[in-house]
Amino acid sequence: MTAKTYLLVHGAWHGGWCWRRVADRLRARGQTVFTPTLTGLGERAHLLHPDIDLSLHVADVLGVINCERLSDMVLVGHSYGGCVISGVAEAVADKIRSIVFLDAFIPDDGESLFDVVQPAVKDVIKGVLDRGETMVPERDAAAFKVNENDRAWVDSLATPQPIGTMTEGIKLTGARDCIARKIYIRAVGYPNVSFDKAYARVKADRSWSTYEVSCGHDVMIDEPDRLTDILLEA
Repeated sequence: MTAKTYLLVHGAWHGGWCWRRVADRLRARGQTVFTPTLTGLGERAHLLHPDIDLSLHVADVLGVINCERLSDMVLVGHSYGGCVISGVAEAVADKIRSIVFLDAFIPDDGESLFDVVQPAVKDVIKGVLDRGETMVPERDAAAFKVNENDRAWVDSLATPQPIGTMTEGIKLTGARDCIARKIYIRAVGYPNVSFDKAYARVKADRSWSTYEVSCGHDVMIDEPDRLTDILLEA
């Protein structure tokens, strides 16, 4: 198999640690893999501050692309990471071979994460804003339907999410939609109206390829073998 480059972007409350199983499998198959942790999360939680927003997280990923001189890559975003990779595509669409949304949000121009999350999460974010706080407490792994054996591990590594990453609207001009190969993977074991809506939208668009995986939201943790196979197809 010809080696490809994979850039895997995690979702809210997570870090690059969540990709370990998939990254190990891809590397064992001869692929090059990058799993950056966004500012203020995971092992970079010591950098957490109130001014972190979506733009900074997009800049985090663009920094990896620039410093590692990446091109012709498979860009993957999980959950909130769908907003991040949408912003990345605006800047470097010509460097992206395939873009993969893993149970992820697909924001339109001007939308923030707050605009597209399901009602229960929107209520949590609104409560944080009403109290004048700057961090959204981490959701527990059980809420994401993570398999029972891994829940304690995931909970031990989850960190608060800066509120600015959820309230800043994204600026899009259509670059993302012009990428030739677009993939959406829906974790059907995780009920979520936002992802159902995104999945239905792209499934009706012949320029997208779609997959379903029978597990909870953290597909990279629950089904690393199946996800690896899909990404190799991408």
